Amino acid sequence: MKDYKIIEVKRSIFEDNDADAERLRQEMKGEGTFLLNLMSSPGAGKTTTLKRTIAMLKDEMKIGVMEADIDSDVDAQAISETGVRAIQIHTGGMCHLDADMTRQGVHEFGTEDLDLVVLENVGNLVCPAEFDTGSAKNAMILSVPEGDDKPLKYPLMFSICDVVLINKCDTLCVFDDFSKEAVEERIHKLNPKAEVIFVSAKTGEGFESWAEWLRKEVKEWQK
Repeated sequence: MKDYKIIEVKRSIFEDNDADAERLRQEMKGEGTFLLNLMSSPGAGKTTTLKRTIAMLKDEMKIGVMEADIDSDVDAQAISETGVRAIQIHTGGMCHLDADMTRQGVHEFGTEDLDLVVLENVGNLVCPAEFDTGSAKNAMILSVPEGDDKPLKYPLMFSICDVVLINKCDTLCVFDDFSKEAVEERIHKLNPKAEVIFVSAKTGEGFESWAEWLRKEVKEWQK
């Protein structure tokens, strides 16, 4: 006779999070606030990209930024200097945000009067891709110095993103082994519907296309 039990666990560990994320998404939809989940590895240029994006759009729409980090508030400080509302979320050692953590941030932040809220997720190409935050859309930044092979190494991240910004294109003359054609092909093999935009947060290259994507998505969300 066995002195132990066998338990069949068939329910997804993400099921509760997915349900909470959908509730948050509908709440944000109801108030007309577009929540963008922005992801990347550390150093890809999320904060610099956000600062340039804010400069382009802050006269057209009301913008807020929720910065997520394991510790520190340097990013929230940098964003607050642009004149838009910012909040820092400390994840307590977690390498990602889930829907409940996002909800806590939204509650503390207050988003009812905002058109666009950007959630700058923890710098990581693995864990953030696994958790639905309740955002309207997912975006990620891949920088040229990271290499054009990243879609092969981190397929889930590229699979769940609606738009991918290839940043630091001003360095292509240095990283001349980076192939724009190869990275775009690899992304679209994983995610045919993903928008791929080549940009430089330093020079502004490609940012009008990025800004136009945001304008279109926010307008559609608020219908």
